Amino acid sequence: MAQSESEAESGPDATPSTARPVVVAVGNQPADSALEYAAQQALREGCGLHLIHVLHPGPTGPESALLDYTEVDQVGHDLLQAAVERAGDLLGGRAPLTSALLRGPVVSTLLEATEGTARAVVMQRRDVSRVIRSVTRSISSGVASHAHVPVVSVPAGWSEAAVERNHGRPVVTVGVDVPGRCAPVVATAAAEARSRDGSLHVLHTWWFPSVYDDVITSRVENAAWADRAREEIQAVVAGLGDAVRGVPVEIEARHAHPADALLDAGRESTLLVVGRHDPLVPFGSHLGPVARAVLRDAGCPVLLANPTDAHGIRRRHHHSTSDTTTPESMVMF
Repeated sequence: MAQSESEAESGPDATPSTARPVVVAVGNQPADSALEYAAQQALREGCGLHLIHVLHPGPTGPESALLDYTEVDQVGHDLLQAAVERAGDLLGGRAPLTSALLRGPVVSTLLEATEGTARAVVMQRRDVSRVIRSVTRSISSGVASHAHVPVVSVPAGWSEAAVERNHGRPVVTVGVDVPGRCAPVVATAAAEARSRDGSLHVLHTWWFPSVYDDVITSRVENAAWADRAREEIQAVVAGLGDAVRGVPVEIEARHAHPADALLDAGRESTLLVVGRHDPLVPFGSHLGPVARAVLRDAGCPVLLANPTDAHGIRRRHHHSTSDTTTPESMVMF
């Protein structure tokens, strides 16, 4: 069970907002980009911002005698306080700001603290070497793999204002694996585009594994496949009604590796949105290989939408791209 060391509140009201807050997981390094993203989301959606730093309990063997826990606690307090001050500057008193210093295993403590109470969990991805990243990734991937709330990964150095200066109107790109099952993730992306007064780019790609791609795609009518996919996605978009009304939508379907296509699109996007799926077993991961690649390497923030059921039995239709031979585009994101 996680233990709470301290909690503070600031902002226009002395009591927490009734709306679920945006939560920022504050690590051991400055999180300016994550704080900027989260503060903007809180202001757009009229909710509070809640910052959490987790103190890992550390070793429990004889080596624990070498640690000065008072000093460790002070470092945690200082890291959280610095983040609170930065968040306060970004919010300018326009939204409630709260914070908590918790103690426990980092991933499970964050999951417990945000389950059912957070609007989203925002984490900053450090731009580090692959060796260091393999260690730090376990925290962000662990939260993203098992959280039942949306998770956003923001690369260090990212700034929404800089993106808009360079590219103009915000573009939210959403990756679609199976066109016939894309309604939840497209609706999530449309809401993000609307909140930014931006446009929505729906991207579907297909790719057969390894050397077989050239052989198989030489027999498959790529243009026909793209047309069918666009028709299916267009039908889904039309069925969303008010969720997409007024949001400019571009639908793109083409033959390409899904992760590479999303990473390319991310260079011109304000946000990438990728779906997650409920695993077959309770302790399984929500993330597939495409989501992991995008989470690791995207140059813009990545929103991992709420998990959805990917294992239900569906009625098959002869002309549906969702039911034809399954290339890598159908691998769970």
